[in-house]
Amino acid sequence: MRFWGGLPAIIVGRAPPRIDRGAPSTHLAPWPIVGTMKPAPFLAAIAAALLMAGPSWAAEAPSRSRASALADLNAGDPAVRRRGVDALETLGRMPDTPPLLRALRDNDADVRERAERTLWAIWSRSGDDATDALFRQGLTLLHLGRAAASIEVWSRIIDTRPEFAEGWNKRATAYFMAGELERSLADCDEVLKRNPDHFGALSGIGLIHQQAGRLEAARDAFRRALAVNPNMDGVRSNLEAIERTLAESRRKAI
Repeated sequence: MRFWGGLPAIIVGRAPPRIDRGAPSTHLAPWPIVGTMKPAPFLAAIAAALLMAGPSWAAEAPSRSRASALADLNAGDPAVRRRGVDALETLGRMPDTPPLLRALRDNDADVRERAERTLWAIWSRSGDDATDALFRQGLTLLHLGRAAASIEVWSRIIDTRPEFAEGWNKRATAYFMAGELERSLADCDEVLKRNPDHFGALSGIGLIHQQAGRLEAARDAFRRALAVNPNMDGVRSNLEAIERTLAESRRKAI
C-alpha cells in the first residue's frame, strides 16, 4: 500500500536501536540502511514508486454517473462495490471521499486497495487544467529524483491554488526527499488543515519525527494514520518497531 504522496512506505530513523533507515519498499523486511546505499539506487526506488502512483483501473471503469457509482459502494456484492470504486477513480470529487474512506474497511481486500487508489486520484485533481498540468510536471521531476526543481513547481501550485491540499502534500514529499524535514513537517500541517483525513500526510509526519528521533511523536502520528487507513503495512511496521524500542527504553529505565 502507498502512503504520503502516493509513495510506498519509506522506513527511516536515527540513533534509536532497531529503527533502521531503509529504502522504499512495499514489504519492508529486511530494512536496508539508506546510509549504506548510493543515492542513485535510492532515488531510482522512489522513482519507481512514483510511477506506481498513477491510476491503474481507470480504463476498466465503464461510462457511468457519479450517483450510480456512489450507490454501488453500498451494494452487497463486492464486485459491484469494486465497480463503483473504479468509476469514482475518474468521476469522483472531494465530496465523495467519506464513503471511500469507509471503503478502506471493506471486508473485500480488492475494494480496500482500490478505494485507497481512488482517494489518491481524487486528491490529485485540482479542478483546474493548468494546475493539473503543473502537477504532472512536478511528478515527473520527482520521478527523475529532482526534488529541488519539483519544489519550485509545487510552490507555484501553492501560490496560485493554496486551497489544493495535494500541492502542499507533494511539496512536503519533495522537502523530505531533499532532507528539509522541518519544512516538510510544516507542509504536512497545511495538508491536514485542508484535508484532515489525509493518511499520507499523517504518515509523512510520522516519518519526519522518526527520522528526527522523536519516537513518541512518530508513534502518535502513525497511530492517527492507521486510524484513517488501517491497510498501510509499512506504517504498521514502523509503528510496531517504534513501540518495541520505546518499551525496551522503559524497561531499561526501571
